[in-house]
Amino acid sequence: MVSVTNRIKEIKQPRGGYIKPKAFTVTDLSDMQELYPNENVHATLIGIAVDYLTRFLTGTPIQKVFEFSLQGAYNIQKLDLANDLLDSIRGVDDDSIISTCKLVGFDTVYRGGINSYKPVEEINPNKETISNIRIMVNRGIHFFEQYGPVVKDGFTFEGGYTDKVRTGDGDFLTEHTLWDFKVSKNMPTNKHTLQLMMYYLMGIHSIHPEFDQIENLGIFNPRLNQVYMLAIDSIDSEIIEQVKKDVIGY
Repeated sequence: MVSVTNRIKEIKQPRGGYIKPKAFTVTDLSDMQELYPNENVHATLIGIAVDYLTRFLTGTPIQKVFEFSLQGAYNIQKLDLANDLLDSIRGVDDDSIISTCKLVGFDTVYRGGINSYKPVEEINPNKETISNIRIMVNRGIHFFEQYGPVVKDGFTFEGGYTDKVRTGDGDFLTEHTLWDFKVSKNMPTNKHTLQLMMYYLMGIHSIHPEFDQIENLGIFNPRLNQVYMLAIDSIDSEIIEQVKKDVIGY
């Protein structure tokens, strides 16, 4: 079951990447808030926590937001614990953030299998981590006030998978832009931009008609509080064909 991210690891991109990060325009959404430099929860879990809490607080039903977490918990017979954590999530208060960090620990089971699981009871974010997550979620909410509304989120690509790419799920669609959340300390890489292009092409081939209206690729990084955007019609058609054929397998 090769995922989008694993497929990207398998291939060698042209010099600079299929989709060069420097082609994206950058907008800084400065809010004068500083994050603490150190966190005691794995960066991947923080990214998922910020993503999911932002979705929930911008209107997506909580059961849909955490469906992968709940499925992972079900797979290891810990659904009761997962539901208790879910019931504790209400906003960006400390208890909600702590419960979110624990609950998304079950995502690894869904995505990586039972052997990837580490007890979620051991995930205990400290006050610095909690503060950082709160700031980043609030930045996400503010971002969608400016760039939204969201028309689709947490989507998969039924109809768009191939023998080379069998799994993958995207973050958000607004009316004309496909968005990916990246909670990284660094600016986007060519792996991130290729991931976005793959999501777009798989979306066009999928059952979701919303992709027919997409004109831009976008990344929002709430850690850096920056927006990166690229018009799809500015991408060389030969590059698009190469990604379709050589990377995805259409």
